[in-house]
Formats: sequence, C-alpha cells, structure tokens
Amino acid sequence: MRTIIRIAVFAVSFAGTAATIPVPNASFESPQTSFVDINIDSWQKTAKPDDYAETGGYLWTQLTGVFRNTEPTSSDHIDNCDGDQALWLFADTKVGLFQDYDSVDWNDPAPSRAFNATFEPGKSYHLTVGIIGTGGGMSEGATLELNLYYRVGSNNVPVAITSVTNVSTIFSNNTHLLDFQVHVPVVKPSDPWANQHIGIQFLSTVTSNLEGGYWDLDNIRLASASGPVLVNPVWSNGAFGFVVQSEPGLKFQILGTTDLSQPLSNWTALATVTNVTGSISFTDSGSGGNHRYYRAQQAP
Repeated sequence: MRTIIRIAVFAVSFAGTAATIPVPNASFESPQTSFVDINIDSWQKTAKPDDYAETGGYLWTQLTGVFRNTEPTSSDHIDNCDGDQALWLFADTKVGLFQDYDSVDWNDPAPSRAFNATFEPGKSYHLTVGIIGTGGGMSEGATLELNLYYRVGSNNVPVAITSVTNVSTIFSNNTHLLDFQVHVPVVKPSDPWANQHIGIQFLSTVTSNLEGGYWDLDNIRLASASGPVLVNPVWSNGAFGFVVQSEPGLKFQILGTTDLSQPLSNWTALATVTNVTGSISFTDSGSGGNHRYYRAQQAP
C-alpha cells in the first residue's frame, strides 16, 4: 500500500491505491426529473422536529429533493455537476439526509440493504462530497455537517464529522461544486464501530437565527484504504504539511522526491515519525514551493 502527495506551489493533488466503495444513488440521478422532485431514491430524510411548523409555506418533505442541472448556456449551470442532477438541502435546523444498511427511502417501507459496507479493522475511510453554498440568499455562517456514522439501535452515532460553513470567501459563486471531506482514521479492532455498517449523513446544523436558503450537494464518493494514508494537505507560511493516518504506535519514514520515475531508493528521507495516537502531523519546511511528492513508509 502506498499513498503519495504531490505539491506544486499552492496546488495539491493525491495519488494512491484506495478502494472505491459504491454508494447507491451517489449523484442523485434517481428518480429522474425534468425539473425538481422531492423524492430521493436510496436516501432517508431526517424526521421532522416537533417544533417545525408546516404552516410556513413548506412541508418538511419539501426541504430536500433532487433537481436537474440547467443547460450549459444558462447562467446558473453547475459546470462540474456529476451526471444531470444534484440535491438541494434547505438551511433549516435538523434538515438532513442519510443512508446506511437499515435506512429506507420514500418508496420502500423496508430497507433495501443495497449499501452494505462496514468499518473494517485495519482500514481508513474517506468521504468526499461536492457542495455549493450561498443558495437562496443563505446567511453567512450557516453550517452543514457531513458525517460517517454507525448505528446503535435507531441512533446514528457519528465516527467522524466535518462542518462546512457558508462563507463568501469560500463559496464565491453558485455554479461550481467544491469538494469537502470526512476522514476516519485506521479502524482498530477495539473501536466500537469496528465491523459495524457504515452510514453517511448530511445534516443542516444552522442556528435558528441564520435559517434560510439552501445547499446544493452532488457526487458522493466513499473510499477505504489500507496502511498509512496522507490526508489534510495544507500550505502555510511557506511550508507544506499533511497528516499521516495509520494504526497507532507505528513508526514511519517520510520520503520525498521531485521525480516519480525515480526508484524508491533514490527518494530523500525527510524525517522519521512515530504515530502514537493514529494521526500525526508532518510539515516540510524545506519544500519552498517546489514540486514534490511524498510517501510514508513503515520503518522497522
């Protein structure tokens, strides 16, 4: 197993050997619609809170749904929509969508069991979601939670969470999806979620004073990886850094090169780190904005 990061000034790209985990209706192409549809195949909507009044113009079931992307010549066309459709999710408290082994959708009273992935010990898990904020005049500071979870009875117990905030400096337009990720470190056999079914959830966590507007979501991608994984790349103060995720207690040599055609023996040893907790940060102060690839190799 190898995971490599490449940097080029402020551009970051990943290359590795992760395994894709199929997610039913991952790009919200079903049911097919010519405009909008409040029904969403394979995904379950969160339950209506007791304090949500359906007299304000929208039923709870209308706060999420699928829509068809506009024509490429339209000013509101999403230029990187995966397929023809995407999801809208209103920025109202507790509006959400989830999918797991036991979830149901609008058309099936019993679980289909189509999403059957589990948190396997020795593997890490990585969820990527394309998101657009700003929709419908959404307030600055409105938040959306992405999480990977497992079930305990009827309760969804989060394993890892990423919170997305609607900020104009991040969401500068409403026609291009930005990728956000959730990372679960390498699963240990002793973890409560080990061998439990994986769940994916999107949940509006906006406070009541910021409610209004909507998020667009698309292109849900879930992957697992064995061995060390390099995640969360960041460029700060002229230095590049990332996080090494692995089983706790392992020692790794951080290697770097500017030429992937070079054999591993010719890569430069940058540091040796011991990943005590399962996640450890590394900063390459000598990167200097140059092209460089990175690899974590287990040390004896």
